[in-house]
This record gives sequence, C-alpha cells and structure tokens, in this order.
Amino acid sequence: MEKIKLTILGTSGSVPQKDKTFASVALTYCGQNLLFDCPEGNQRQLMNSTISLMKIDTVFISHLHADHFLGLFGWIATMTLNERREKLIIYSPIGGKQKFEKIMKETIKPCFEIEYREIKTGVLIKNELLEISAFPLKHEISCFGFVIKEKDKDGEFDRKKAEKLGIPPGPLYAKLVSGKTITVNGKKFAKKDVFNYSKNRVGRKIVIVSDTRPVPQTIAKAKDADLLIHESSFVEEFKDKAIASLHSTAKEAGEIAKKANVKKLVLYHFSARINDSKDFEKEAKKEFTNTSAANDLDIIEV
Repeated sequence: MEKIKLTILGTSGSVPQKDKTFASVALTYCGQNLLFDCPEGNQRQLMNSTISLMKIDTVFISHLHADHFLGLFGWIATMTLNERREKLIIYSPIGGKQKFEKIMKETIKPCFEIEYREIKTGVLIKNELLEISAFPLKHEISCFGFVIKEKDKDGEFDRKKAEKLGIPPGPLYAKLVSGKTITVNGKKFAKKDVFNYSKNRVGRKIVIVSDTRPVPQTIAKAKDADLLIHESSFVEEFKDKAIASLHSTAKEAGEIAKKANVKKLVLYHFSARINDSKDFEKEAKKEFTNTSAANDLDIIEV
C-alpha cells in the first residue's frame, strides 16, 4: 500500500515569522502532487522540500486573503522561465480567476495552460485514486475546508482463481476487475469469480482546515479521518482575538478532533503572538492526546 505523504510547507498565520513561513500543505500520492494554498515564499519552500515546483498538478486556494495566494505569481513566473508545458489547474472561491488574471495581466505571460475552476461545496475531483471535496468554513470571506478521500478497496484480484478457471492472463483480467463479464470456452465469468473480497479496505481520509471558527461541518466531514490538519491561530488566553478574527484556538481544534474521532491531529497556522508552537500542542493535547504542532517542512505519512 503506497503511503500518502503530506508536506507541511509552512505553519505561520497572517504574518511570516523568523522560523515560520505562511501556512501551506502539499499532498503526494501515486505520482499526483496537490497543493493546498500558495502563499508568499511557497516556491522557496517547495525547493527546500522533496517536491519539484514544476510537478504540482493542482492547487486549491482555500480563500482569497493575500496570505493564502500571493505565492502563485512568483511561482508561475519561475515555471514559465523553466518552460513548463503541463497544464496547471487552480481551484479557488468565486472571483479567484478574475483576481489572479488581473494581477498577472501586466507582469506574467505563462507559457503553459492555466485552467481556473470555482470551488463549490461538494465533490471537486473524483478519479480512480482519490475523491476531493470542499465544505464551507466560517471566516471573514468565503473559505473552504478540503476532504481528501482515497477510494475504498473492495478486494483484490486473485490470479490463482482465474488460472484454475482457465482464464488466460492478459486483457481479460483487466476486464474482470473493471466489472465486465467475459466468456472463455463458452463459459461466462464475472468479477465475483476471481476476486478475494476478504482483502477489502476502507480508503484513507485526510481533512485540511484553514482559517475558520469551529464549525459543525468539520466534525461531520472529519469523522473517523486518518488525519486532520487544522488551523490553530491562538491559544485560549487570546480566545477573544480568535473570535474577533474568526480563527480557532488550539483547545478548540483539539475538541473538534475528539468529537470527530480522528486518528491524528496536526496543528498549523500559528499566530506570531505565541513564540513557541509547543504551547499550541500542549493546549490541544488536553483535549486530544494524539496531537502535534507542525514545523515548516515536516513530512507526515498516512
């Protein structure tokens, strides 16, 4: 089973810090590289990671505050200088396409195609590996959280069963796995005849939540998730500021993780008011034990 790799490219909130860049997460799985938010300094963080800045397939911008998208333009300029040819898909809330194109109009002329897609509640991408969906958060402007769900595995193809039934190796195997019925020597065979259903597995689930006050949707969407990455802008001492700016405290993130019964909670998006990110971790751990405060360039495997 191939691992899903999450690279925490940055962990800071609204302003960069000496030891932290703006919050962003990259996900790598089976050759796909997905980016969640692209703030200032993001391409440098990619260069410091194991992910090629030329190999990102799709970007998801959670909301249109500058600290979550300003890194797009320098990165696109660099990829243009390096003669990227592959299409880049950018998801953003309504108005994103117009905003991004206006900024680039006089400064950048990409040499590759950029396809803009609007984020709406529900499924954004569904392929043979993953389903990615969005749900609304509670922030100053339209903002979305993301659920990355690996496709469930209903079992495994049993080659020995197929051979015993006299089905020759080759394209017929693929047809059976896809659910098609085949005929060999006058006999019909279906997927159930050559599948080992005891090897089924529920697909892994990862939820990424940026700027928000705690919302019931997060608990519902993160139910039994393998990993919840949740913003933690403040500690309880500054809860009044969290409420005023529509952010969350570490304690609140821990409460959400507990209610959602997730396996692991990772905190990011830290306010510069708190010097030591371990303070966020200690607070959240009182609510949910399996919590860690991320550092820039941490790698988490699921």
